[in-house]
Amino acid sequence: MKKHFIASVLLLVTLAVGASAQTRKPSTAAGPFVIKTKQQVSDIQNALKQKPGNANEDIVAATGMQTRVAIFQDKNRVNDLNEVHDGSDDIYYVLEGTATLMLGGTLVEPNEISPGEWRAKTATGGEAVKIKKGDLIFVPRGTRHQRTVTDKKFAMILIKIFETKQK
Repeated sequence: MKKHFIASVLLLVTLAVGASAQTRKPSTAAGPFVIKTKQQVSDIQNALKQKPGNANEDIVAATGMQTRVAIFQDKNRVNDLNEVHDGSDDIYYVLEGTATLMLGGTLVEPNEISPGEWRAKTATGGEAVKIKKGDLIFVPRGTRHQRTVTDKKFAMILIKIFETKQK
């Protein structure tokens, strides 16, 4: 009996060591890398200015990715819905113009428009922050935010980082 127990333990140890000895390899790229020169970003921004109303163009689309990168051109964004994202962080880099961000506080009567994406007409609390060219803003998931733009020249880069799903 003791011999069988020892043999079983040795077999399990041997299998565990063999499994852990597999050679690990680095991951491969999830997609192509993207480079946009200063001129290309400027060209995209100018093309968006020509479109009526608020416009944006994805540089890295969110579909199938954990990231979205887009350039936004806002001509008028007033009384937009307040937002909270359960599973994504937003990073804004202001390219041109000024806007006001409402950050923090609580949504009033929130509506879940898609899983983890909340909107509300009103909110309580929070802080109004003026943002301008060159500013970098990090809005962590779960933070109420709303952008108001009356400066027809407002442009920004949005970098959205989505929550990773456990495998």
